[in-house]
Amino acid sequence: MPRVLLTGFEPFGGGKQNVSAEVVTRFAHKVVPGLEVHTQIFPVDIAIAPQYLIDRLISLVPDWCIMLGEASGRTAITLERVAINLCDFRIADNGGHQPRDEQVIPDAQDAYFTTLPVRDLLNSIQATGVQSELSLSAGSYLCNAVFYTALHYSSVYNLPTRCGFIHLPNLETLALVESYTGIYAALETLALEKTAKPVATPRHSGTNKPTQQAPAYW
Repeated sequence: MPRVLLTGFEPFGGGKQNVSAEVVTRFAHKVVPGLEVHTQIFPVDIAIAPQYLIDRLISLVPDWCIMLGEASGRTAITLERVAINLCDFRIADNGGHQPRDEQVIPDAQDAYFTTLPVRDLLNSIQATGVQSELSLSAGSYLCNAVFYTALHYSSVYNLPTRCGFIHLPNLETLALVESYTGIYAALETLALEKTAKPVATPRHSGTNKPTQQAPAYW
């Protein structure tokens, strides 16, 4: 049975809840027909979260990895299209780290496109009546860092895993049941996928090559 790794984050920035963790927790014991769902909640710490993710990808080798995060200020579920090799934290993470203008992974390529079928997922979420849209960038905080890490290491280790990131509005903006409904619809769509759909990744300039060197702050 196809496997999906569904991840979220603990609360951060003084918040008491993180909608991504609330959604992921509800899938921990939930059966999605046609899928074997594995879940993981990451600490909001650049020194820890990327390595946790790599460990899960290598040990589980899922067919899909869907990473969830909270985005205050957004009113719709947003499927991210591009991960960039940049850490520029507007606030410190829960470990006290606040990298500015640094690479997620030194000397790695500038960016990767998501390898999830985001247009199909968008349509499935919108079909439930939950507002959803595509987004060009996952920002430059930890959400982007784990998104980039997943795509980079899937490439480095030649993993069959297709990876993507989805931002959810905070609980004050969108009810938990709506975020859950949207993600469930996305998972159902993945369960119906028969074969991988190749997605192009951007070329990068210079002589930089993918590296297994650990990212900064590990």
